[in-house]
Amino acid sequence: MEHTRIKELLKSEDFGKEVIVKGWVRTFRNNQFIAINDGSSINNIQAVIDFENTPDEILKRITTGAAVRVKGNLVESLGKGQKVEVKATEVSIIGDSDPEKFPLQPKKHSLEFLREIAHLRFRTGTFNAIFKVRNALAFAVNKFFNERDFVYMHTPIITGSDAEGAGEMFRVTTLDLNNVPHTESGEIDFKEDFFGKSTNLTVSGQLEGELAALAFGNIYTFGPTFRAENSNTTRHLAEFWMIEPEMAFYELEDNMDLAEDLLKYVIRYALDTCPEEIEFLKNRLLEEEKSKPQAERSELNLIEKLNFVIDNNFERVTYTEAIDILMKSKPNQKKQFKYLIEGWGADLQSEHERFLVEKHFKKPVILTDYPREIKSFYMKQNPVDENGRQTVRAMDILFPGIGEMVGGSQREENLEKLVTRMGEVGIPTEEMEWFLDTRRFGSVPHSGFGVGFERLVLFTTGMTNIRDVIPFPRTPNNAEF
Repeated sequence: MEHTRIKELLKSEDFGKEVIVKGWVRTFRNNQFIAINDGSSINNIQAVIDFENTPDEILKRITTGAAVRVKGNLVESLGKGQKVEVKATEVSIIGDSDPEKFPLQPKKHSLEFLREIAHLRFRTGTFNAIFKVRNALAFAVNKFFNERDFVYMHTPIITGSDAEGAGEMFRVTTLDLNNVPHTESGEIDFKEDFFGKSTNLTVSGQLEGELAALAFGNIYTFGPTFRAENSNTTRHLAEFWMIEPEMAFYELEDNMDLAEDLLKYVIRYALDTCPEEIEFLKNRLLEEEKSKPQAERSELNLIEKLNFVIDNNFERVTYTEAIDILMKSKPNQKKQFKYLIEGWGADLQSEHERFLVEKHFKKPVILTDYPREIKSFYMKQNPVDENGRQTVRAMDILFPGIGEMVGGSQREENLEKLVTRMGEVGIPTEEMEWFLDTRRFGSVPHSGFGVGFERLVLFTTGMTNIRDVIPFPRTPNNAEF
C-alpha cells in the first residue's frame, strides 16, 4: 500500500479509509498527538496514537524532526483547525532525530537564525510557503513565454565579455594562484589559463540573447547571473537568477507592453496556484508589522499589494517628468529624502522610485527615456532635445516596496552610433566584433529587458530580505552549504 501525500489527505472526505502517511514530526503532544508534515502542504496532519498500546521505545523516538510512517484510518477531526486526522493503528520510525541537537524546535525562530541553518529552514512553514511560491513563479515564467512562441535559450555562464560595463565580475580560472604565470611585460599570462584568455562569470545573458533574437525573432533566457559587488544590503546577492527576453522588431512601447503582461501573468499565476501559501505569508507579514510604528506599516496587505499590480495599468512617465515631480515633492523640498534631487541628470535612488509608485501615482510606474550618461552603452539614443539633452530609449518598471523590478531598453541598432558610444565609455570593439556583426548583417530595431527573479519572489512573498527567497544565498563573506 502506497503512502498518500498530506496535501491530498487534508482535502479528502473519505472517512474510514485506511491510509499510510510518511513525513517528519513537527510536534508531539501528550504522548498522543503527532503533527506530521511531508512538505506537500504548509499544513500538518494530526495523527492520534493509542499510547497505551504503543511500545515505550517507539514513543521515546517520536521527537521533533524525526521521520515517521503512520498507518491508520482517516477520521473526521474533533479538534479545532483541521477537518481530518489519522487514527493510528501502526507507528514506525524511519529516521531518528536527536531532540537535544535538532535546532528547529516548536517555537518561533528569527529569520537571522534560520539563515544560519539554511539547510534545515525548508522544514518550516514560512520557507515551505516561500519556495512553493518561487516554484510557481518560475513555472509561470516559462509558461508565459512558451504560450507566446518564444524560444528558450541557455546563454553561457562563463563569458569573456562584460555586458554591463560594470567591471564587478567573478574571475574564472584554473591558474595556480601560488604560482601565476606572467608575460614578459609582467602581466598575468592568460594564454596559460584553461580558456586561453581571461574569463568571468556572466552578469547577464543579454548580449548573447540579442544574437539569437536576430535569428529566431523572440527569445528569452532565464538563468543564474553573478555580480561581485561588495554590497551587504537586503536587496543584493552575488548569485541570482535573471529573466531576460530579447525581441526582434520590437520598439520601446512593445517592450513595455510585454514586460507589464509578464509581471501581471506570473503574479496572477502564483495567486491562483498558491492560495494557502500566500494567505500564510500575508498573515506572517501582518504579524511582523505589528511591531512597527503605524507610519512604517504597509497600507496594503500582501494579497491587496499583489492585486494592486494586477488590477492597475502601469503609469508610463518619462524620466524628465519624474524629475520635475520629485523636485517639487514635499520630501525633496523639506529635505526628507536621503539623496536630494538637485536637477536633471540625477540617478534615481530606491526612495525616489518608491515615492513615485507609493505616494504620487499609487500604481506601478514605468519610467522611460533616461539620460544617456547614466545608462548602458547598448541603449538606443534619442535625438538631442531642445535643451541639448541626450536621452536613451530605456525603461525601468518600479514596484511598491521594492523600487526597480525591471530594467530594459530598445537596443541601438545603428552600427556607427553604437561603435561611437562604445569608444566613449571605453569598451574595446575588437573584443566585441561578434556583437557588432548583428548591426552589420540585417540589423533591425529590437528590444529586451531583465527581471531580477529574486526581486520578483521577494515582492510576491512579502519577505523583506532577498537572502530569504533563494535557497542558499551567496553574499560577501558567505558561501555556506
